[in-house]
Amino acid sequence: MPSFRSRYGLAAALVALSGAVPLAAQTVPVLERTLSNGMRLLMVERHDQPTIAAGWITKFGSANERVGVTGVAHLFEHMMFKGTSTIGTKNPARDKELNDLQDRVRDEIRKEESILRKKQLRGDIEDMNDPKHRSEKHQKLVEDFEKLVKEQQELLVKDEFSKIYTENGATGLNAFTNSDVTCYINTIPANKLELWAWMESSRLIDPVFREFYKERDVVYEERRLRTESTPTGRFQEQINAMVWQASPYNWQTIGWSSDVANITRAQAFEFFATYYAPNNLVAVLVGDFNPKEAEALAERYFGRLKANPAGVPEMTTLEPPQLAEQRVSAEAETTPSVNITYKTVADGHKDDAALEVLADLLSGRTGRLTKELVNQQKVATNAFAFSGARKYGGTFSLGATLAADKKHDEVELALTRELEKIQKDGVPALELRKVKNQAQADSFRRLENDNFLMIQLAVSDAITGYQDFLDSPKKLEAVTPEDVQRVAKKYFTKENRTIATYTRKAGPATPEDPEIAALPEQVRPMVKAQLEKLAKETDAEKLKKALEQSQAQAEKVPAAFKPAMDLIIKRIETRLKQLEAK
Repeated sequence: MPSFRSRYGLAAALVALSGAVPLAAQTVPVLERTLSNGMRLLMVERHDQPTIAAGWITKFGSANERVGVTGVAHLFEHMMFKGTSTIGTKNPARDKELNDLQDRVRDEIRKEESILRKKQLRGDIEDMNDPKHRSEKHQKLVEDFEKLVKEQQELLVKDEFSKIYTENGATGLNAFTNSDVTCYINTIPANKLELWAWMESSRLIDPVFREFYKERDVVYEERRLRTESTPTGRFQEQINAMVWQASPYNWQTIGWSSDVANITRAQAFEFFATYYAPNNLVAVLVGDFNPKEAEALAERYFGRLKANPAGVPEMTTLEPPQLAEQRVSAEAETTPSVNITYKTVADGHKDDAALEVLADLLSGRTGRLTKELVNQQKVATNAFAFSGARKYGGTFSLGATLAADKKHDEVELALTRELEKIQKDGVPALELRKVKNQAQADSFRRLENDNFLMIQLAVSDAITGYQDFLDSPKKLEAVTPEDVQRVAKKYFTKENRTIATYTRKAGPATPEDPEIAALPEQVRPMVKAQLEKLAKETDAEKLKKALEQSQAQAEKVPAAFKPAMDLIIKRIETRLKQLEAK
């Protein structure tokens, strides 16, 4: 495929010279259809290559959860790859029996856990999850449950759902969950559209959620690795809960630890019936297909899904105004930094585009923050700004990593002064023009990527409607210097901000572990914390469970995290051998 430079270089050059933006070129011919059960289908026909970027999205994210089951939307993302009653198991009948048996045993275990929870709340025990506090009945139930899990694992055809796709030439099978949506994506050969429609509709019609409790433990371990074991993870969770007072954005997508550990399969099916119904789903196809044939296939397969006549509950909670500045001062094994967060507006709000432009003015190598804080004042080694609008509200964040021997208060002052300059003096038209041109060019370039377009159409349609995404270049182009100055004055007030400062935690200097030093810098603190815990662990059973969970997690982490997971697995195995030798 020709590069952006060769295909659009002349157009980009003309934009830079004339100030004009190729809005017409941004037009995407979207065909919109609604199936008989209310499911929406968006199609963009392209014949550049014999593939189709295919995906579907549910308007269900962590904001639709409730206290007690936070994290269930993300857990669904994991469960939906377990297959169907016939895909993923050697014995469908026994597999179903084992799911039901696990549910019943878990119900009994939950009663025992409830007793321990009350003891912990009264202060009779420190940690309800410590096995030493279990009754004989509780311990027996745990052992019975593990036997059921082991039997089910012996019946599994591991990763059969993804293998079917791979054997048929598909790539990029994946999913993601955020606060507002969960999206499932794939890239398939042009002649495999019917296979996709059958596979995707089958896991919606016939979900089994096998290995539910085992996978729940995998998610719990993921949370521990990414939040609890990272230097700033728990602080970021705390800060997020401070920023959002009433909104369900108060908890992160991974969910609260105690909730993740206690979600039941029955609760999962309850949410599935509500939010994975066809009248809450949107399918998107971008690529080499015939729209009439695609619509017929979608009706034939996805049309089998039964609509939820009650629809989905409306999220009615509105975030109240913040009345006073909030601050968090944390010590962690991280580079000292300052982060400032302002609450702003929801996706689709009339001020959203101006805030996006303002973030672009401040961020990047040529942005104001880098020019001033890094290059001129030299108080920071890097700086950023980001505008993040979501379905029910948004934030604007900016921050900087301190340069050597610099103080937090001078970096904080430098950050807020850049905002004050815009509030007082506005933005020169030429500077705004350059930023808008770059944003338009970036958007124009990305549109040639079928997968990017598919995801953007899906996400935008689930939140504000896909037309809002198609109209975004026009909205951006309409932003004036006065708009940028106005939103800076309106939202960047002292009362509306939450400031977090990170100070490096003091401690004795220790030689760097060479295997940790070989890992990417961003994962070293997390791995180091994990390995320190492992070195102190004396319970072999806990280590075996951690090994099993880590091995399962290693198969799903991004490639960048794979060396870290491999090292953790290696050290667990080493620690087990040390204990066995005693």
